[in-house]
Amino acid sequence: MSESFNTIEIATTAELKDRGSRFIGWAIPVTSEDEVKEHLEHLRKEHPKARHVCYAFRIGADEPLERSNDDGEPSGSAGKPILNQIYSVGVTNVLVAVVRYFGGTLLGVPGLIAAYKGAAAEALGTASIITHKVLAWYNITCPYATMHEVMNLLKKEHVVIAEQEMDTECRFKVAVPQTKAEKLNQELAIILGVSTIFIAYA
Repeated sequence: MSESFNTIEIATTAELKDRGSRFIGWAIPVTSEDEVKEHLEHLRKEHPKARHVCYAFRIGADEPLERSNDDGEPSGSAGKPILNQIYSVGVTNVLVAVVRYFGGTLLGVPGLIAAYKGAAAEALGTASIITHKVLAWYNITCPYATMHEVMNLLKKEHVVIAEQEMDTECRFKVAVPQTKAEKLNQELAIILGVSTIFIAYA
């Protein structure tokens, strides 16, 4: 399994014009398909007069989830060229969408491929590329009596605690670098009453 992956730091945008048509490219960091849907809905609301909102996304490191969509353009003329730009830059956890305002002149499939590819490349080209370590996410449950022991272990191992709930039973949602996950599990297993459930790698 990969120990790290490259993604973009913040959303970026760029615009390209061809024979009257405007192609506005967006590169947006995402971590789930739900986020992709939210961003696409937002773009469609922001650009109600646009003819097309074509896109591609890639989520995950080793076996990424990938999708591309031509949104009514000729098959293979928009979504695939956008996805190829994501491959070219070597990033994941990213959505690239291109909003097209039709300018009255048909560009033909080669022209569309060049325009969507260009808008995607421009948007990605202005993005800052960052490297993320692959994290293993867990839900940890323990009795209140062993809470301090668990907390001390998490602190010692520099585990990120995303959520915590203290009651008669204590619950933690934590993230640990994938390379340290096995060691953490072994140390938690010897604490009385601790339950550890793996959620996902991200």
